[in-house]
Amino acid sequence: MDLGKGLEIMKKNLITFGRAAVDLNATEYNQTMEETMTFSKYVGGSPANVAIGTAKLGLNVGMIAKVSDDQHGNFVLDYMEKSGVDTRCITRDTEGRKIGLTFTEIKSPQESSILMYRDNVADLYLDVTDFDDEYIQSAETLLVSGTSLSQSPSREAALHAIETAKQNNVEVIVELDYRPYTWKSDVETSIYMTTAARRADVVIGTRDEFDVLENRENQSDEESVKNLFQYDPKLIVVKHGVKGSKAFTKEGEVIEGDVYKTKVLKTFGAGDSFASGFIYALKKNKSIQEALKYGSAAASIVVSRHSSSDAMPTVEDIEILIQKHEG
Repeated sequence: MDLGKGLEIMKKNLITFGRAAVDLNATEYNQTMEETMTFSKYVGGSPANVAIGTAKLGLNVGMIAKVSDDQHGNFVLDYMEKSGVDTRCITRDTEGRKIGLTFTEIKSPQESSILMYRDNVADLYLDVTDFDDEYIQSAETLLVSGTSLSQSPSREAALHAIETAKQNNVEVIVELDYRPYTWKSDVETSIYMTTAARRADVVIGTRDEFDVLENRENQSDEESVKNLFQYDPKLIVVKHGVKGSKAFTKEGEVIEGDVYKTKVLKTFGAGDSFASGFIYALKKNKSIQEALKYGSAAASIVVSRHSSSDAMPTVEDIEILIQKHEG
């Protein structure tokens, strides 16, 4: 992509890389997908949600992605632009590929599920020619979603983006974002997830995602971080759902994050909102302990609302919730 010679690119706090899709969330609660007849449409995809979430919190954010060249692609681009995300490196697929679709099922506040349509989707055909290295160089931080590593040519584009960032002193965050639908085998998943995670400065994932990365079951957090700290990571966050989260530093510090109780509507969306709040707090020079609080509060807010992207909280929302629980 030619951004134009002499174009001045403003310094971005964050650029996210990977999946931009469409979520269709059930508007009928407490019933199965088979029974559900109506859905509401939102922008989806983990890195897209993080871009929207951090932009809503006031960061200068861009995204590198590929969307379908149709009405759904138009919807994603329009929404992200209105959310304050720089979309100059979100390209359109010209080969007729469609955008990824995710249908959600809300059986109860404790039991939700997702059904993803990911065959031949536009985001996995994001290519190194779709963005310029200078765009990555213009960022303080690059966040790469693990899903982008699941297939070529997106895989090579993601690894190239990571290497470009590393060579230009741009911080790299890898959000593991494991979606089994697009991977061919556990071994393949482990190889490429590990390759990316070892080059990251920060790794964020659930306990299950770290097991997938290592292709092992029942690993402890301590074993996982010990393995990764032999390489580039300086900070690793392991999320344990309703049990909270833990952050580990290369220096040996372990910081535990609490969960802020709320009236839960659905269980999905927490991870992306957690990442948004956590990254925002670090960008504002808050401590890791405070960043875990911002991430946890953001997650609590989003699981109490219907969507993921549209439900992303403001700074005021987050800080009111933290004060409510601590005051």
